Amino acid sequence: MTNHRAFDVCVIGAGPGGYAAAMRAHDLGKRVALVERSVVGGAGLHMGALSSKTLWHLSNDYAITQRHDRGYRAAGVEVSYPDVIASVRAAVDERRATMVRQLGCLSEPSPSGGTVTLLRAAARFTSPTTLELTAADGARSELTADRFVLATGSTPRVPEGIEIDGERVVTSDHIESWPSFPESMVIVGAGVIGCEYATIFGNFGRTKIHIIDRQPRILPFEDEDVAEVVARAFEAKGVVIHRQSKLESLAVKDGKVEYVVTNAAGQAETIRVERALVSIGRVPNTRGLGLEAIGVEIERSGNIVSKDTQTTVPHIYAAGDVTMDIALVNIAELEGRYAVESMFGLAPRPIRYEALSAIMFLSPEVASVGLNETQARAKGVAYRVAAVDNSLVNRNVAMRSTAGFVKLLATPDGKVLGLRVVGPQASSAIQGIAFLIDLGGTLDDIDHCVHPHPAITEGVQECARVLLGKSVHKREVFAREGLLRCADG
Repeated sequence: MTNHRAFDVCVIGAGPGGYAAAMRAHDLGKRVALVERSVVGGAGLHMGALSSKTLWHLSNDYAITQRHDRGYRAAGVEVSYPDVIASVRAAVDERRATMVRQLGCLSEPSPSGGTVTLLRAAARFTSPTTLELTAADGARSELTADRFVLATGSTPRVPEGIEIDGERVVTSDHIESWPSFPESMVIVGAGVIGCEYATIFGNFGRTKIHIIDRQPRILPFEDEDVAEVVARAFEAKGVVIHRQSKLESLAVKDGKVEYVVTNAAGQAETIRVERALVSIGRVPNTRGLGLEAIGVEIERSGNIVSKDTQTTVPHIYAAGDVTMDIALVNIAELEGRYAVESMFGLAPRPIRYEALSAIMFLSPEVASVGLNETQARAKGVAYRVAAVDNSLVNRNVAMRSTAGFVKLLATPDGKVLGLRVVGPQASSAIQGIAFLIDLGGTLDDIDHCVHPHPAITEGVQECARVLLGKSVHKREVFAREGLLRCADG
């Protein structure tokens, strides 16, 4: 066993959280070890945020060519799953290459003395300050560090009784390896990831899709009106949603996937499809790290217990999916930076999770920030809400895409609580509201801001004006048609 030199900080995992932590420690002039057992960029780059969103964009491009309501008809448009995936891989390779190139440059000391050394190996703690590293060829070595950041990410959760073979029955880790568009598929789980893949394959129009949902509706964490718009879009594409249904069994038989579901009335149905995607959440990658032996507390579900990114061992911090608080790339990056700044005494501003913004790559697109109505009611937060249909937003009308709405929540005295935007380019409308929530902004702030025209954000402005009683769209005209809503919660 060979020994590496000592480091100021060791980051385990080169995904979004770990990479961000390493870069911030480099800023501070620290000697950094970045340990990665697989690929730089982690699942967020290779089997998650970038790869699946690239696939979503490509599917949207194709879906536009199939529309006949835009003044033109495209002819002779062909689509190949291997070619689509090749484009996805090209996007991933571009981003990975920039990360690897930067790491290569940072191996030499910066003017402040900072270095980042990439070590490709699996890591295991042998003491609170020592790691044993095992390379792919089995070679072992050790390193020591004064401080650590755990950012090992997560992997898809697999329910008991289902065998993942990586071909017929897959998780999101395997779906890009399919040789062609399946003729039919079942998606187990109607959360964000499952619904995103239903959107992607629905857009390409080559696959009959079934979704199994144990809840009364898809996207159960979102408001009913949001979920209903997405469900209607699915059903318009021929997607079958098994609502309030329990998966009894799923297995490969005679080259097909056979599954049995029982609906809310207790009736069982057996269905055969070509392939299955299991998408019921993710579990933290904490096994094999030796954390329990050094006193890092782990819950039964596998996630690391932490407070403001600090674990139960004071010099060891955790960021991203390993804590399973909020499993999003942007949160992982924020937590990685926050952990490094905290461990070196910079006293960073607390992360405002209540101003969290997110995008759901569905059809139509859904963007969110802050509280929705479901969350506000659960927390006992008094609120007022206004919703404006996209048919009243000029940009949506111009795009010939008016399915969806904009919905804004505020306290009775006008403090902004949250926003939901359902429709094309929804994500373009949320960041300004995230900023306002972080600053304690009000409806008057939204109204006072000059919004570009025509833009999606004008829907946000009109929601604020509805709550202020001065919208150009009048409730007595549009409320009856369901195009405008204003209520107290």
